[in-house]
Amino acid sequence: MKKSNFISLDSLSLQDFDENSELIPLMTPEDEEKINKEELPASLPILSLRNTVLFPGVVIPITAGRDKSIKLINDANKGGKVIGVVAQKDEDVEDPKAADINQVGTVARILKVLKMPDGNTTVIIQGKKRFKIDQVITEDPYIQATITEVAKATPAPKTEEFNAIIDSIKDLAVQIIKDSPNIPTEATFAIKNIESESFLINFVSSNMNLTVEEKQKLLEIDDLQDRALETLRYMNIELQKLELKNDIQSKVQSDLNQQQREYFLNQQLKTIQEELGGGNAEEIEEMKTRAKSKNWDEKVAKHFEKELSKMQRMNPQVAEYSIQRNYLDLFLDLPWNEFSEDKFDLKRAQKILDRDHYGLDDVKKRIIEHLAVLKLRNDMKSPIICLYGPPGVGKTSLGKSIAEALGREYVRISLGGLRDEAEIRGHRKTYIGAMPGRIIQSLKKAGTSNPVFVLDEIDKLSNSHQGDPSSALLEVLDPEQNSEFHDNFLEMGYDLSKVMFIATSNSLNTIQPALRDRMEIINVTGYTIEEKVEIAKRHLLPKQLKEHGLSDKDLKIGKAQLEKIVEGYTRESGVRGLEKQIAKMVRHAAKNIAMEEEYNIKVTNQDVIDVLGGPKLERDKYENNNVAGVVTGLAWTRVGGDILFIESILSKGKGAMTITGNLGKVMKESATIAMEYIKANAEILGIKSDVFNNYNVHIHVPEGATPKDGPSAGVTMLTSLVSLFTQKKVKKSIAMTGEITLRGKVLPVGGIKEKILAAKRARIKEILLCEDNRRDIEEIKPEYLKGLTFHYVTDMKDVIDIAITNTKVKNAKTL
Repeated sequence: MKKSNFISLDSLSLQDFDENSELIPLMTPEDEEKINKEELPASLPILSLRNTVLFPGVVIPITAGRDKSIKLINDANKGGKVIGVVAQKDEDVEDPKAADINQVGTVARILKVLKMPDGNTTVIIQGKKRFKIDQVITEDPYIQATITEVAKATPAPKTEEFNAIIDSIKDLAVQIIKDSPNIPTEATFAIKNIESESFLINFVSSNMNLTVEEKQKLLEIDDLQDRALETLRYMNIELQKLELKNDIQSKVQSDLNQQQREYFLNQQLKTIQEELGGGNAEEIEEMKTRAKSKNWDEKVAKHFEKELSKMQRMNPQVAEYSIQRNYLDLFLDLPWNEFSEDKFDLKRAQKILDRDHYGLDDVKKRIIEHLAVLKLRNDMKSPIICLYGPPGVGKTSLGKSIAEALGREYVRISLGGLRDEAEIRGHRKTYIGAMPGRIIQSLKKAGTSNPVFVLDEIDKLSNSHQGDPSSALLEVLDPEQNSEFHDNFLEMGYDLSKVMFIATSNSLNTIQPALRDRMEIINVTGYTIEEKVEIAKRHLLPKQLKEHGLSDKDLKIGKAQLEKIVEGYTRESGVRGLEKQIAKMVRHAAKNIAMEEEYNIKVTNQDVIDVLGGPKLERDKYENNNVAGVVTGLAWTRVGGDILFIESILSKGKGAMTITGNLGKVMKESATIAMEYIKANAEILGIKSDVFNNYNVHIHVPEGATPKDGPSAGVTMLTSLVSLFTQKKVKKSIAMTGEITLRGKVLPVGGIKEKILAAKRARIKEILLCEDNRRDIEEIKPEYLKGLTFHYVTDMKDVIDIAITNTKVKNAKTL
């Protein structure tokens, strides 16, 4: 007979048991038979276990902390060392009673009792037989009960099925031990050396990761084959859990190994960089921290991470490192998907626009309309507005007022003289000194992706061998494309669709047609004398007083004096020159105050002359109609409207016509058309035909240093020549504008409002226009038209009938 690995419970003493041994006492069939023959006592003290179940033949350590449990162990250890061990139904019950424990348990033998430093008692016990509680005798000082032995789980017949189950249990046990990191590999040898089928089942059941309820269920199964099958089922579940857990850990470990490898390499790289002249770890960490707060999309985030990874691998001493750092700084500084909240208070917006700018009703109306639509539909694309008009009328400053009305940030870039496309699109970052374009730089400065963006002097862009900036602006100002504006330095699309672009221009002729087509043109016309005086009172004078440290108590300029300054010292459509003259008056007052000299607080006309000198400009005004061939015309210039005089004179000759005054080709052609029309209709006009062959005609337009061109002087030249050939007076206080044709038709021209304002400044009373220009007059405010009479014509004969009187001029020539 083989030597038993099971330690005899009857002969075991405390000295025989090696508490440091890692060997597991194993039960042989002989040991099992011996135990089965033993008789159980009629009653036993019952030890309740919180979180485990004791199986027959299995050795387990338990820790007793409850007073009743410690007393029970001490009493039993002094006596027969045999106790009943039962699992609690609820491990949270601190003082279990009979109703709190299971009815089936295991008789156990105390092998060793150890006192722990923390006051607890650790006891090593080994299960013997199963029992069932019959009746509880007492619960104080601990539970004692009468017991009966549970029917023996007799071995099943040695069938092939039972043997297969036992073999499967062993195989699965070995596999579980192999896959579980918590079970020592030595347990494999124990499993293989177990000869008793019932002990194998109990040993495996005790060591599986099961709940107390599941283990109790196994303990209570009487039929050994049924218990073996149930154990096998639990083992399969346990193995599947272990395999799944190991798969997950394997993947995690793989990722962890990769991270550890990258960390190790980065640490090596960091060390090398420090040896070469300093590391960049702090900069990298700072950028990562800033990146967490950015509201960019996944595409931008991936690009940033990629570029940051490049920077990590660079030596901080090389030139490329600073370029990469500047690039990433720009990335972090840009307001990706950051928008300021629009203010939709239309009345407030109207007040702000009226407060800062006098007049300009068309522009204000368009801005309020845009605000109204935004209020109804917040995802509307921002308009692209071009404010077109002469200098000094408030186009640029209007952009700042619009930004305040909308509650947005304000940025402005000047495009005057810009000839490099890279100023708009930026330089590629591979170049030394590369920078983003002005658009991206301005958005960085604004700190928001929906500012009011003023593109000043867009008409003064020019192209060169460095590219065409106006073509680059096509993408910026196209609402269908600018949601992905590509800056060469940024190398990423940036959304400009929420930016409100406002361009300013003095002329539309120099703007590329495709660019002009993308903008909504709003004409900002010049101011009348009355408007300039009002602007000076409301804005210019208070502004200059504040800038010079004065108040309205230190200097007062009346309406009459302001009008004198406007008429005698400025000639412009805007108010820049007027502001400069007012600044001179304020500086004069500031000097007198500083030197404690007397001066007139209320400015007089003489004070204006004393400070500004005599009037520098003679106002354009109608002179008289005493000379044949002199007619007043209306012209448009970049600085607004103006009047011009057409003079013509006859001299003996052979019919030659001379034109002077620095005139352009179109204007010269108008003179030729007028002359040919008069020749063709000489009889109707009462002009002798031989005069064209006996006299030379000289047409002149004064201010010869100023280039002049355009078709609008056609009717003026016609009237001048008819007056010259008939020697009749031109109607008093009349001015005219319009294009003429050989068929005798009068065609409409542009710049009507500016021309009307010029006529009012010159004290003109009547204006002759083409009938088709009537609609332009109807769009002008009535106060601008006050004191004017309009004559609308379609034919050149109508021009002559209205403009030429029947009165001969003094000293009329006989032709």
